[in-house]
Amino acid sequence: MIDSYRSIGEEVQAKVVRKKSRFIALCYPVSSIEQVETLLEQARHTYHDASHRCYAYRLLGDDAPIEYSSDAGEPAGSAGLPILQQIQKAGLYDVLVIVVRYFGGTKLGIGGLIHAYGDMAAEAITAARIVIKKQEIRLSLSFPPEISSAVMSLIHRHPARVEDVRYEQSAHVLVALPPSAIERFKRELMEATGARASWEERHD
Repeated sequence: MIDSYRSIGEEVQAKVVRKKSRFIALCYPVSSIEQVETLLEQARHTYHDASHRCYAYRLLGDDAPIEYSSDAGEPAGSAGLPILQQIQKAGLYDVLVIVVRYFGGTKLGIGGLIHAYGDMAAEAITAARIVIKKQEIRLSLSFPPEISSAVMSLIHRHPARVEDVRYEQSAHVLVALPPSAIERFKRELMEATGARASWEERHD
């Protein structure tokens, strides 16, 4: 799990006419396959009269990117893959690119299609505002109140963000840390408190 990654800030569009075929590229920030499916359904409705609606998406995933591309009736490998390759080239995650084509009567050939779909995806991506998204893991810490100073001192030595502090019979602190810092933090927490602190990962 990486600490941060590149994505886009909001939806962008690009349009071009090539050999009488009209192309419209739609680039969306997405966070799930369900959101991808919703946007694809919207595109099918909005551009119901288009000749093709080719697309590719790339989601971050836990261990490896989740990638998929569709030629949507164009010759195999001539549309979806060139779109996906542009997303990969830009180093982006959590992105869906749909390229809509209205056939103008002149065939482009497989080579022409590869260039057309790849160029359209690249144009939309270039127009997008690139954002850096940070990932965090949240830990709910519990420990005896008398060791609060040791725990808080440790927290301040790490790239941790404190979200909540509560004192009851036990002290409770909710912190968020970059994934790369988690294991070291847990180890040092045990050392600093003599194993008197416990934690639970929060996913709410």
